[in-house]
Amino acid sequence: MRLLLVSRIDNRDALAFTGQMGALLAKDGFDVIFDRDTASPLGAEGVQLAGAAADAVIIIGGDGTILRTIQQMNRPVPVLGVNWGGVGFLADLEPDEALAFIRTLPAGFSVEERMRIALSLDGTCLGTALNEAMIVTTRPAKMVSIAIVIDGVVAEQFRADGLLVSTPTGSTAYAMSAGGPIVDPRVLGFLLVPLAPYMLSSRPHLISSYRRLEIRLESSKPANLVIDGQQTIRLGTASTIEVTRSDKPALFIDVKRNFFEKVNKKLRKL
Repeated sequence: MRLLLVSRIDNRDALAFTGQMGALLAKDGFDVIFDRDTASPLGAEGVQLAGAAADAVIIIGGDGTILRTIQQMNRPVPVLGVNWGGVGFLADLEPDEALAFIRTLPAGFSVEERMRIALSLDGTCLGTALNEAMIVTTRPAKMVSIAIVIDGVVAEQFRADGLLVSTPTGSTAYAMSAGGPIVDPRVLGFLLVPLAPYMLSSRPHLISSYRRLEIRLESSKPANLVIDGQQTIRLGTASTIEVTRSDKPALFIDVKRNFFEKVNKKLRKL
């Protein structure tokens, strides 16, 4: 089995752990490779994430490292997160249990699909998000005017600091902090959470991903689109963003742990 190891590169301990894990797995007979950013400080040869050929990707880091890695891969490859960050909600294993689990990983391991959202403007794809896309004013303390259009019908219009368009996976991230609900990741839907809306009637919406969803900016103030906290795109003042379910879901190696058990462990006991 070929394993691609990716580490957060701003932490020496994480890099050292990744190097040690790679060496031990190689001794066990795994074909181990590193991405270039991880390989460089380890003094090893590395490959580009975009076109890397591997059976699984082991990511040592926090949620940011996992999101960035998935963003950079051209095709979905099953990933396994080893938490080396804060909460690490996307990481299913802690460092002290990772090696034992990987050593017993069967060739026909099962995976869990996680929905991603695709965002486009005037027919041009802007990117895909596993957690969320955030539309936010470029000027602090200024609001933007937004209309939510569902199947061609204006469902809501409001002014706010911005809007989060989240996946169910992202419902435990920024969307939760902004007052949104926790959503089962098996639900195929778009979670819309206004950020500090001016009207109390502007509430979160959970919309089926089978519907046609558009987000219209109706403001004289410019806004940015931020995708998974990794990519920022300037939208200007009047734009219509189409939101669809991506045909390339993220793939996570199934470690046989219940989602709601993870919620209880990582969030409610902080």
